[in-house]
Amino acid sequence: MIFSKTCEYAIRAMIFISQRSNEGFKVGVKEVAKGIDSPEHFIAKILQDLSRKSLLQSFKGPNGGFFIENGSKVTLADVVRAVDGDKLFVNCGLGLGYCSETHPCPIHNEFKKIRNDISHMLNSSKITDYNELLKNKEAYLRLFPR
Repeated sequence: MIFSKTCEYAIRAMIFISQRSNEGFKVGVKEVAKGIDSPEHFIAKILQDLSRKSLLQSFKGPNGGFFIENGSKVTLADVVRAVDGDKLFVNCGLGLGYCSETHPCPIHNEFKKIRNDISHMLNSSKITDYNELLKNKEAYLRLFPR
């Protein structure tokens, strides 16, 4: 597991909301929680935080809900940074505070390659990139899709 549980839910929620937004819908907390198989109270806090950080939009009222603009440029890295900070992109694989190029830990060079690959994937993947995979049922956000 490379993400916190909060970050995992945030990424899943953003991808779900993007798909529903692409279909022309705004979604409420209950629908998101059901759609990604997450606790409702937990996802509500996450969505409020992501909305405050302008990664998704929300409207209150009877026709309200959360949505992501169709041409959104939000990347997976944006979500990770908003929820977990930069740790994944800069920290030592063993959690050592002194690890660096000049004072490497035992796994520094191997971990640096993996961290760079993950960073590249997260920075180059937009939340909206997954809409077609979900629509075509080539990927799933929960065991039993809706």
